[in-house]
Amino acid sequence: MTPAIETIGLQKRYGTHPAIHDLNISVAPGTVFGLIGPNGAGKTTTLRMLLDIIRPSGGVARVLGADPRAGGPTLRRRIGYVPGELRLEGRIRGRNLLRHYAEISGPVAPGVIENLADRLGLDLNRNVRTLSKGNKQKLGLIQAFMHRPELLVLDEPTSGLDPLVQREFLELVREARAGGQTVLLSSHVLSEIQQTADHVAVLSTGRVVAEGAVASLRLGKIRRIRASLDGADPGGIEAELATVPGVREVTVIGDEATRTTRLTATLDGEIDPLVQLFARHRVGDLVIEEPDLEESVLQLYGGSTGSASGEEVRRG
Repeated sequence: MTPAIETIGLQKRYGTHPAIHDLNISVAPGTVFGLIGPNGAGKTTTLRMLLDIIRPSGGVARVLGADPRAGGPTLRRRIGYVPGELRLEGRIRGRNLLRHYAEISGPVAPGVIENLADRLGLDLNRNVRTLSKGNKQKLGLIQAFMHRPELLVLDEPTSGLDPLVQREFLELVREARAGGQTVLLSSHVLSEIQQTADHVAVLSTGRVVAEGAVASLRLGKIRRIRASLDGADPGGIEAELATVPGVREVTVIGDEATRTTRLTATLDGEIDPLVQLFARHRVGDLVIEEPDLEESVLQLYGGSTGSASGEEVRRG
């Protein structure tokens, strides 16, 4: 089966500065492929090369079986694209702007635009220049999805969206996959990738540092813990934490005046044993959160600049 997207040794240099190093990825048709990494990792540069917005310095890229540099308008009509920095202006209603885009992208089935606007909570009768960043982002999503393209290329698509709209967007991605469309989703939000992607590549400083099935990337197992326990002995708490698998980087501070023990820790493993520990104490406050993506990559892959691939991730 011909990949929907394939790159072989893809490179991009700006002068003497290498932005992308020998990128090799393959995206199967009808799947969601996540491209993740911290800001500056090279995600946007990669997507722009695939869409022939910028030209590579070396290597090969194929999109829907064609060279993006030669595909022209015919290839572009088969793609829906949301750029990372969406700029929409003008004294034009959202509805009219989408009609204009439909003339460029190809036929849009009756009622599709209105249905998407309703799901995303967008008033199509407002002038584009009066829309907030979040509502402009909704308009960008509608223009990408409305003509049911074979390939969706989405660069940080939930930027500026509130949590409820983000949830609806993720449902649109799942529906696209179920309908046979291919989705290339670039994000620095780990949970978006975990909820939608079949396969993922992690970029760091222009290199793939990990690649594989989403289940094989253990990034989501790492959590940062902050808690305050009332009436607990700091030494005892520290000793208890030492017995919980995966707990490390522990800091415990006791406040004799308030008889409160505050702690921070990193958990790389299952959370249930830690919850059972806290259940034995009076918890005043508890925060459990994912670290940012860059920290996760550095912790799990050692900041490697090598690459890993396959269904089971090989450490770079």
